[in-house]
Amino acid sequence: MLEPLFASAQSGDITTRYLEPVLFSIIFAMVGIIVFGAAFLFITKVTPFSIRKEIEQDQNTALGIVIGSVIIGLSLIISSAIKG
Repeated sequence: MLEPLFASAQSGDITTRYLEPVLFSIIFAMVGIIVFGAAFLFITKVTPFSIRKEIEQDQNTALGIVIGSVIIGLSLIISSAIKG
């Protein structure tokens, strides 16, 4: 059942071997960036205060650490979802 898939990948066709993985990587990266941006916008809209004001003007280090942790967590979830 998987023979046709592997047979086309082992052939000398440059499109199958090189261009398709690059194209899929670009598509998945774009989807990941869009999902990450939407999630970050959702977080900024849900909070009852301005995250930018708290971090920049009030020097709220704890909020910066929390937002950084949320960014890393979202990135890990998105990358795991894209990998499969």
